[in-house]
Amino acid sequence: MTSPLFKPLKIKSLNLPNRIVMAPMTRSKSPGGIPGEDVADYYARRAAADVGLIVTEGTTVKRGGASNDPNVPNFHRADSLAGWKRVVEKVHANNGLIAPQLWHQGMMRKPGTGPEPEAPTDSPSGVTHSGKEVFEQPTSAEVDDMVMAFANAAGEAARIGFDAIEIHGAHGYLIDEFFWDVMNKRDDRFGGSLPERATFAADIIKETRKQVGPDMAIILRFSQWKQQDYTVRLAHTPAEYEAFLKVFVDAGVDVLHASQRRYWEPEFPEVDGENGLNAAGWAKKLTGLPVITVGSVGLTGDFEKAFRGEGATIRKLDDLEERLERGEFDMVAVGRALLQDPEWAKKVREGRLDELANYDAKSLATLY
Repeated sequence: MTSPLFKPLKIKSLNLPNRIVMAPMTRSKSPGGIPGEDVADYYARRAAADVGLIVTEGTTVKRGGASNDPNVPNFHRADSLAGWKRVVEKVHANNGLIAPQLWHQGMMRKPGTGPEPEAPTDSPSGVTHSGKEVFEQPTSAEVDDMVMAFANAAGEAARIGFDAIEIHGAHGYLIDEFFWDVMNKRDDRFGGSLPERATFAADIIKETRKQVGPDMAIILRFSQWKQQDYTVRLAHTPAEYEAFLKVFVDAGVDVLHASQRRYWEPEFPEVDGENGLNAAGWAKKLTGLPVITVGSVGLTGDFEKAFRGEGATIRKLDDLEERLERGEFDMVAVGRALLQDPEWAKKVREGRLDELANYDAKSLATLY
């Protein structure tokens, strides 16, 4: 197979057989927060069918308000960690590599929901995306505890045999709320300019490194857009983008996972045109780090329509492969196409493109 999608890549101790990454996708199929054998089998099927790296669904860190759903897996209870260890064992038995996506929902979690409904909802400043103050601002010590919740989870991941770590800093969840000026009104070291608002994530990266050692790859997922407002941009120019990303480079991150809804859309068209670099492409150009692109790979419609019950038709991979060959990005995260068809990567590798099917949103209801 001559496609650039199937060239190997080494990042620290991570020896990837190809450039295809299973994107993290919330499934809510872990009753009591414990991933069971069905979850292990779900990931193992994709490991056995040529997915280079699996990034798990978001799994929540040890803060009472981290989750809105008791069926979302957590990454701190002993029984849940035992379940994740079984996931790792099954993925490795099928020659796969796997990273947990460590997650805290922040103010996206409504008070009174989740496995610990009495727990307070964490946030940078107690301020909603519309600017309304609804909670007291956490103390600096409380923010430090949030940092350590991520780092301690990363340490557990290393202990039970995961191959890398992904920190979820995108989509309007807790870390991303620290990035966003309408929600982060702090006047301590966690607030201020965009690079200063990135301090929270930088602290998480630094503390994670202490726990996982020098050789384990740390991935940071981030996004300009937010679930609360798809039109939001943290950085409006390449210079602002560079200053933002430099914080994570200096903190020691290894891979930047730039989330966008459609990978073919340029990040700064006013600079390099309508066919310009996407969010991942600019991240690589400005930092030199390995990057992951994502967003409707293999499909025409974005994920928002899927959650409304809409399907999507197949999109050819030609332009994706051309961009990868040019070195605009290093890895490609695939979401719904892999959710629906665990053998998607294998079919692409073997040239069985006629066997790829349009996406049916009913796939969200199953765990296969």
